[in-house]
Amino acid sequence: MSFSQEPTQAPVADPHTEEADSDSRAGRLSVCTKLCYGIGGVPNQVASSASAFYLQLFLLDVAQIPAAQVSLALFGGKVSGAVADPVAGFFINKSRRTRAGRLMPWALGCMPLIALAYFFLWFLPPFTSLRGLWYATFYCLYQALSTFFQVPYTALTMILTPSPRERDSATAYRMTMEMAGTLMGATVHGLLVSSAHGSRRCEDPVLAGSTAVSPDVARLYCIAAAVVALTYPVCGGLLCLGVKERPDTSAPASGPGLSFFTGLAITSRHPPYLSLVVSFLFISAAVQVEQSYLVLFCTHASRLQEHVQSLVLTILISAVLSTPLWERVLQRFGKRTSAFGICIMVPFSILLAAVPSAPVAYVVAFVSGVSIAVSLLLPWSMLPDVVDDFQLQHRHGPGVETIFYSSYVFFTKLSGAGALGISTLSLEFAGYKARACQQAEEVVVTLKVLIGAVPTCMILIGLCVLMVGPTPKTPSQDASSQLSLQRRTSYSLA
Repeated sequence: MSFSQEPTQAPVADPHTEEADSDSRAGRLSVCTKLCYGIGGVPNQVASSASAFYLQLFLLDVAQIPAAQVSLALFGGKVSGAVADPVAGFFINKSRRTRAGRLMPWALGCMPLIALAYFFLWFLPPFTSLRGLWYATFYCLYQALSTFFQVPYTALTMILTPSPRERDSATAYRMTMEMAGTLMGATVHGLLVSSAHGSRRCEDPVLAGSTAVSPDVARLYCIAAAVVALTYPVCGGLLCLGVKERPDTSAPASGPGLSFFTGLAITSRHPPYLSLVVSFLFISAAVQVEQSYLVLFCTHASRLQEHVQSLVLTILISAVLSTPLWERVLQRFGKRTSAFGICIMVPFSILLAAVPSAPVAYVVAFVSGVSIAVSLLLPWSMLPDVVDDFQLQHRHGPGVETIFYSSYVFFTKLSGAGALGISTLSLEFAGYKARACQQAEEVVVTLKVLIGAVPTCMILIGLCVLMVGPTPKTPSQDASSQLSLQRRTSYSLA
């Protein structure tokens, strides 16, 4: 009995599989690239951290601006930053590619201007009658210029790699470095100005009755502002050296790109995007209110003046350490499930308002840091999925990334402007007095509501919207590679 053996044929390589594998390898980002990309966002977070925790206190007690004018300055600054988002998206969308790329020149060019605006935001001018206008002007400039940096910087995520996993990893690196920048900003600024706001002034009967600001206090704030401003050229240089725009010009774009305003009208009607924006309108506003009023609450509504710096550091250290852990949770359990981590801070915020003691405050600070970390990481991890889902459904061609990112930041900043403006105005109605050793009971109650009930309600509303909204579809590997090719080609067009 004989067995006939048929000749075996060598397996034929599938060109689609080879192309997908090649794109997968090409989509991997080095650790150095991710680190340099993350470092690029550090200065904005250093500056925003210092301003979020200490700017209100500086304007009210050092610059001695009435609370109503502070409310208008903060509201105007946030609105200018919000309005600058679609404006930045429009001009970036219209700009031509240079040797350095299309997005990098915008990001790097804004850095020195932001540093100057930030320094003068903390400078105490010799005149007193127009101080409100001075700080409103420079706060508006700072917010607008920061936006012109942040829009192209965050949009870089979409063209660095075609891999959703690598994009999430790059986002995690960015968020971790930005959390470290947030920690550095609050630490450096807080340590430098800590002697300007303490209980010792109220213990001295001479100083307690005086509302004059010492020149040493103004000098401390200028030094802190200069240190923060120096981070812009340092980190900008590392971003320029470590991250390069490398567009692929081997294939034409699949279709004509959208004009900015047409794209804005179409993207604003995309259901997953609407759900994401509306939910984080409330959540981001809650986080901003929590940050802005923590120092005022500890200074005027509780006997925690000596713990302010330690509490701020506890929040930020907790946020920095928990960001990599949240990235693992996002990949393992999904992004919607991870969103429930935001509500961890809800009962503890109410507890701090009810029992403002040091042990409770430190527990609340730690838990708040964990929740803040996921609230900052989650939208930037979900937004690329929303962009992919939109492009797979509509096929409008390249160039919508900037529209999505700029409009998202526009809406979140607008919500923050409203929340901070109204809440600061409430202090004026409650009778807040600058540099007073003891505020009226109405002010104390207002601060407790702002630190407890207001963030709680906004977080719960935001989570409900996010849970009931539609989920964006995750593209397949082939579709993801095709979308990446379109993006890289779009940024290479003159």
